[in-house]
Amino acid sequence: MASFDPSEHQHRRYNPLMDEWVLVSPHRMKRPWKGQVEKSVNEDIPPSDPNNPLCPGGTRPNGVINPNYEGTFLFTNDFPALLDDTPEPGEAEHQLFRCAPASGTCQVLCFHPRLDTTLALMTLAEIRVVIDKWAEINSDLGSRYSWVQIFENRGAIMGCSNPHPHCQIWASSFLPNIPSMKDKTQREYFLKTGNVMLLDYLQMEIKKQERIVVENGSWLCVVPYWALWPFETIVIPKRHVLRIEDLNETERNDLCDLIKKLLTKYDNLFETSFPYSMGWHGAPTGAYRSADCSHWQLHAVYYPPLLRSASIKKFQVGYEMLAEGGRDLTPEQAAQKLQSLSEEHYKSRDN
Repeated sequence: MASFDPSEHQHRRYNPLMDEWVLVSPHRMKRPWKGQVEKSVNEDIPPSDPNNPLCPGGTRPNGVINPNYEGTFLFTNDFPALLDDTPEPGEAEHQLFRCAPASGTCQVLCFHPRLDTTLALMTLAEIRVVIDKWAEINSDLGSRYSWVQIFENRGAIMGCSNPHPHCQIWASSFLPNIPSMKDKTQREYFLKTGNVMLLDYLQMEIKKQERIVVENGSWLCVVPYWALWPFETIVIPKRHVLRIEDLNETERNDLCDLIKKLLTKYDNLFETSFPYSMGWHGAPTGAYRSADCSHWQLHAVYYPPLLRSASIKKFQVGYEMLAEGGRDLTPEQAAQKLQSLSEEHYKSRDN
């Protein structure tokens, strides 16, 4: 029997942040694709549209007219998933029918007044304004809520029908499932080793040089060893940082540089406006601010669904939905593809 080759033979990889395994089946990349092909993305987007509810001067569904903003614009979501001051459920009738209170608020942050831009196309100074707003929002809402989830869904394939550059912020009175698990695993690692899990991981990735996509003085971006999505990445500061508002001036500027380079590489991969869901995870807030959260390390995750082209995405269905998540392209192969791409956006080259 041939010796094991992780680029050829199936195996499982452990995700220490989520305490779960991922099945890697690289040999499946050789099979011909006869599955669903997505419609091509329409990139002929005007700089402004008076009918778009996120544009300056646009009318939102509730009748509110946006100001003629020139930078970022923050407002409360017109259709929030979480509200404050709502009735709470009573005691559960049985342990199999448990119900718990859930309150919070939801906001929308427009990155830029132009409809036809993205973070990849914005200037470093414009990206810096967004990062500062993220920090400000996390600090503000974090004074009142246990968890503040900053996230961006980009592209119709990710359920975002509005091409306007924006993100959402959901703040909740409770610690949701995924950050709760990350709190548990990072705490257990810290108690066992005395080290911060993601800082140990960062140092090992720098030493191995196998999955790095972008690196600068303050940040590292890699396709994680345990990545589930084809071109998934994790972005980690090199210094021990608990929350996004704790970033210093240099780290914020370096983050601008890293975000622009990463998203440019994403777009250049298939020469399309690359879809993804991304979000920030840091130490919990609210009452957790007075607790010891030194086991936490701030990080961002990007989950893009595209696999083979701008029109072919990865589906997590069947076995992956019912038994264990899996991937075909190895994280090392994905990182090599991304790392080799130009840091000049393909639209700039075309112009």
